[in-house]
Amino acid sequence: MGTALAWVLGLCLLSGGSAWAQRVAFINPGKSDEAYWVAASQSMQAAARSLGQSLEVFYAEREHLRALAFARALVARAPEDRPDYVVFSNDYGTAPELLRIFDGSGIRSFMAYSRPQGELEQQTGGPRERHPDWIGSLEPRAQDAGYLTAKTLIAKGRAAGARAADGKLHLLVIAGDRSTTSSVLRNEGMLRAVNEAGDVVIAQEVYANWSREKAAEQAAWLWQRHPDARLVWAGNDLMAFGAMSAWEQRGGTPGKDAWFSGINTSREAMDALRSGRLAALAGGHFITGAWALVMIHDFHRGRDFKDEGLTLERSMFALFTPKSAAVFMARFGDNLDQIDFSRYSKARNPRLRRYDFGFEQLLR
Repeated sequence: MGTALAWVLGLCLLSGGSAWAQRVAFINPGKSDEAYWVAASQSMQAAARSLGQSLEVFYAEREHLRALAFARALVARAPEDRPDYVVFSNDYGTAPELLRIFDGSGIRSFMAYSRPQGELEQQTGGPRERHPDWIGSLEPRAQDAGYLTAKTLIAKGRAAGARAADGKLHLLVIAGDRSTTSSVLRNEGMLRAVNEAGDVVIAQEVYANWSREKAAEQAAWLWQRHPDARLVWAGNDLMAFGAMSAWEQRGGTPGKDAWFSGINTSREAMDALRSGRLAALAGGHFITGAWALVMIHDFHRGRDFKDEGLTLERSMFALFTPKSAAVFMARFGDNLDQIDFSRYSKARNPRLRRYDFGFEQLLR
């Protein structure tokens, strides 16, 4: 086993107590220093502690082959050392291969954040079909994030008089990637807001692979090609910040002469919204993995979620305002232990009939 793989496999995040009802592994597709995916892991740690689970986290560092290597390493363990459940996403279209790796291992799979659709879904089928140990999936309604941020961004552009000489608002789109379902759906939501607006034209759309540095590089030449563009919609906060830096290098001031939107709840994003550098921000979906642990907990204790569906897509995004951003930072910041996830478990609370996975409830 390589040194790097051994180091990550050694990252075992355990809940308190001497025994656990379920042992869970999370193959995190993001980077270990990436605010969104770190928050995803932290929320899952908080949920595991609330629910009496053990949790191991493995960061793929946005390298899809590493995600597959982690899966193979989990299966290669002695049966008594394997987790009971593994949570992973379909980022970069890895789900079909991950499901194949876990088949027959005794490890049940749960897909969170994104699941196969289209051609990939034809390969995998649905949960409990071709892969009987794939028990279900949960993903945020990604269209909401694209729609809410684009709609707010357009409104801010109108109010600021950001129209070009043709009377239209010119929009640059910096998307994540072409294959991840959540990226595609965020773009669809953005396009719906643009089509509804009627006075917005997309000057150009590019893919920055979720990277701040690549977005900065792309934005620099995008403005050379489209100097009238004053609105920038970005598929996450990092790409928005990259575009902002390119605008600042041109002598501009974000929030004053160009307007930007982003998605996620990093401290930097919250601060940028409160200062006016970001015109629109949606987030809260990092908590999807924590809700997945609630569903796994209930399934394990005999309260199957199949009555609500095996492929759940739920509204999880909040459109933040400067005020709600301040509430979020004051209440949670970098610590999500204040949330008692056992309150949302049907097994723990038999009167619950339907899961409520919205994020705004946590801000009230």
